Amino acid sequence: MIGKLQGIVDYIGIDHIILMVSGVGYKVYTPELLTRGDSVSLWIETVVREDSIRLFGFLTQSAQNLFNMLTGVSGVGPKVAMAIMGTIKTDTLMTAIATGDAKTIATAPGVGKKVAEKIIVELKSKVGGASLNFDMTDSSGALPDLLAALESLGYRRMDIVDIAQKLVSKNPSADISKLVPMALKEISGNK
Repeated sequence: MIGKLQGIVDYIGIDHIILMVSGVGYKVYTPELLTRGDSVSLWIETVVREDSIRLFGFLTQSAQNLFNMLTGVSGVGPKVAMAIMGTIKTDTLMTAIATGDAKTIATAPGVGKKVAEKIIVELKSKVGGASLNFDMTDSSGALPDLLAALESLGYRRMDIVDIAQKLVSKNPSADISKLVPMALKEISGNK
């Protein structure tokens, strides 16, 4: 099995790249944002099916571990796992799983509420392990309230979840009445 490939991104498709390694082009499915001509080193997960062999590439081992955890959930195959990882940042996804935030997970294409809830149920106890190098920063429980408040103001969850996480982790003792104005200021500064 292939464990790691290092080479130059020669082609970028919709859901895959061609990675040139010593004159051989490998088709690698990846959620990573890469640019043609980039020199990259990818951790490879090989998925063998009856009718195909596919390579899935990740910049970090923690992303590869997350992919393996997601595909370990019944009903979540490589395609759905890649859609989730391509839509939601790793830290955001881990926070969503740890806090039971099915709405955030369901923002990924092809992932409904039932699949999102299944992911949470099956992975919640595994989140935060050393293998993922993830630090859960919302000990105050303010993140779900902040997300709900911003959504009620018309913001899409996938647009606000990263900002909300950062604010909650930087201001652990702040309550929702202080966090909402801070979030609105941050959002308006990003436009």
